[in-house]
Amino acid sequence: MTRIQGKLILITGASSGIGEACARRFAADGADLVLWARRAERLEQLAAELGTAHRVSLSLAVVDVRDRTAVNRAAEALVRAGRVPDVLINNAGLASGLAKIHEGDPEDWDRMIDTNLKGLLNVSRAIMPHMVARRRGHVVNIGSTAGHQTYPMGNVYNATKFGVRALTEGMNLDVAGTPIRVSAVDPGFVETEFSEVRFHGDKERATAVYQGFKPLTADDVADAIAYVVNLPEHVNILDLIIVPTAQRNVYVVDREGA
Repeated sequence: MTRIQGKLILITGASSGIGEACARRFAADGADLVLWARRAERLEQLAAELGTAHRVSLSLAVVDVRDRTAVNRAAEALVRAGRVPDVLINNAGLASGLAKIHEGDPEDWDRMIDTNLKGLLNVSRAIMPHMVARRRGHVVNIGSTAGHQTYPMGNVYNATKFGVRALTEGMNLDVAGTPIRVSAVDPGFVETEFSEVRFHGDKERATAVYQGFKPLTADDVADAIAYVVNLPEHVNILDLIIVPTAQRNVYVVDREGA
């Protein structure tokens, strides 16, 4: 049974990776979509593909979640059009750099904190009041296994994902007394552009992250998110951790030949 059909779902970071996979999955399930991302060309290409394949409504906005003014402007446009999302997928996020704290690049730190934490806050603050006012809505924050256990040189990225986990718990407390649901989906190793972004475009180093085992795909994670969103309204998944079978914690992975 699908409860997704006909819902309006806002996805941040929708132009690639897990966000793109969610857009494809939800469109196939009959949801109407609002897609936000920084890269207009990719958004437009994705929307063209989805519009051809599925009879759903699509609206796009070039939004950097770090830009609170841009977020508020895009959210206000939705509200004026009577398109308050039924579901918000706070997917936009990244890792930038991998270094010991005393050797880290503060620009990497700012990029992660501003995107993973402040970006999530910007979007949630812009959308959630309207969900609360109409007493309907579901927020899904995309966290990470890195929010449950630290790993060497992950320090600031770990801190941001621990923060996402804390915010998910706090948001659930804040909407107590309403039917609003707040969930987290926390993936382990997923082969997307994630590592290439972390290593500033070093494709060889990024590829090595996933060598010797079968990581999750973005579609695997989208399936998990769809499961969470599709549950009856009296059911709320507080936190769902999803990892490839080869992964045993954040840094123990069964690699072939290891």
